[in-house]
Amino acid sequence: MSSRPLVCPSCATSYPLDERFCPDCRMPLVYAGAQAIEEPLTPTHERVRKIKPQYADGELVRVAGGRNQAEAEFIQGLLLEEGVPSLLRRSAGFDVPDYLAAGPRDVLVPASGAATARDILLQSDLAPTEGSAPIASPWRVAAALLGALALVALIVWLGTDVLA
Repeated sequence: MSSRPLVCPSCATSYPLDERFCPDCRMPLVYAGAQAIEEPLTPTHERVRKIKPQYADGELVRVAGGRNQAEAEFIQGLLLEEGVPSLLRRSAGFDVPDYLAAGPRDVLVPASGAATARDILLQSDLAPTEGSAPIASPWRVAAALLGALALVALIVWLGTDVLA
């Protein structure tokens, strides 16, 4: 074990050897005077090192959606660069086999990172704005079609009643 003290790479505060994380920054501590941090072993390990722990708490919340897998992965990469972890999920109601990249995807983040994720997406012009139309639910679309059909039937019935 090294006799060098541990320091936070973010705020440069020294800590005793029994500490592992900075209580203020929540960053892993490194040995003082270390030239470089060891390279990640796998791409997954590298990805996890970018995640800020303060954004990883709570239930998953939908913050954005991509029209296809590539667009959703782009949004996911933007969030990861700011330390916000995310998860992609196929949007409900879209029937395409799982092996295809087509179809909309939801981008989900933990509740503690939702506000930050929305800010990142607003700065990138990727978040829906207040003036944009919300996505219609299938039940609303079905109700609107049923109402339109009833209106057409009423007009046809009145038209045949007047002509007779």
